[in-house]
Amino acid sequence: MRIMISADMEGATGVTWTDDVVPGTEQWQRFRRLFTGDVNAVITGLYEGGATDVLVNEAHSSQRNLLLEDLDPRARMLTGRHKPLSMMEGIDTGVDGVVFLGYHAAAGCDGVLSHTYLPNQITGVWLDGVLASEGRLNAALAAEYGVPVLLISGDDKTCDDARDYAPQAATVAVKECISRYAAICLPPSRTTADLADAAQRAMQHAGRGTPTTQAHHIDVEFDASHLAQAAAVIPTVEQTGVRTVSFDAPTMTEAMKTFKIVTAIADSAVQGKYG
Repeated sequence: MRIMISADMEGATGVTWTDDVVPGTEQWQRFRRLFTGDVNAVITGLYEGGATDVLVNEAHSSQRNLLLEDLDPRARMLTGRHKPLSMMEGIDTGVDGVVFLGYHAAAGCDGVLSHTYLPNQITGVWLDGVLASEGRLNAALAAEYGVPVLLISGDDKTCDDARDYAPQAATVAVKECISRYAAICLPPSRTTADLADAAQRAMQHAGRGTPTTQAHHIDVEFDASHLAQAAAVIPTVEQTGVRTVSFDAPTMTEAMKTFKIVTAIADSAVQGKYG
């Protein structure tokens, strides 16, 4: 059984604020170790559950955060930018299941470091009319390749969201959200055990199913009008409001590629403190 881990950092053990996840800070260096520890715990559980190959896709920010030298030697790591499918690069290679590790709640929702792709400029994303986290978007992409979501970890708000878009998946809350920048956190000795146990149990649901290909509609709301104007230069993207854009795509793969362009252009239009 070949399993992929899409590893984000905001939902990792102990992470609660900006400096914990911004490359180059002292706190980031500290939390790289905890992040790698979460990944290793899941790898351990996956192998105990019957996995024969584990690919870890580094999915946070620069996508160069995990410590390769400390990674479980049984796994392989896809690291660095830029990847055509970003957080989900590798989902199209015949894997039998995917884990969303260190995920977080959607932009506009309560949750530790909640956002959707851009850290602050996007205030909401809707997939076919439903408010969508990165997890919901990525689960729809996994379904297009017949890949089940086996496990989601993050704060309690992340797990609540996951039960809606991936009801059969195991969930592990490594912290309880108090606010966007505060949480009641479990120590690594506890989260490591919880993650390994959940990953082992989740392997019972591994195995490719029937791919589900369909057209999708995505709406994106920004916090400022000029970001919507910037994104609307994409030929397939329409500005539908002062701060909103929308687009249709024939598949989820195409939808995510377009969304990636939308976020890249909007991010490039941000100007200092005024956004």
